[in-house]
Amino acid sequence: MSPAASVAADLRVLKVACVGNPNTGKSTLFNALAGLHARVGNYPGVTVEKKIGRVHWGEHTVDLVDLPGTYSVSPRSADEMVAVDVLLGRHPDVGPIDVVLCIIDA
Repeated sequence: MSPAASVAADLRVLKVACVGNPNTGKSTLFNALAGLHARVGNYPGVTVEKKIGRVHWGEHTVDLVDLPGTYSVSPRSADEMVAVDVLLGRHPDVGPIDVVLCIIDA
């Protein structure tokens, strides 16, 4: 890799998708990391559209993508379709995802 390509790779925005079942804390973690105030609730179905928060960590820039909860990658509702489209790189506002952060309720 050339020095210019190495610098360009270091300066690009890393896209991280927060995924998991409904009501596992995805939006709570998103809010804490991005410093935003996405609506949260103690019941499934609060997040029905993707949200993006830009975070700067030192010299790195990360776009966190908060997705609606889904039980499967075979969508059965419009909000699950949003999550699947983002994960597969088909959402026009997001583009390809670099990292999938799976949030689980232990």
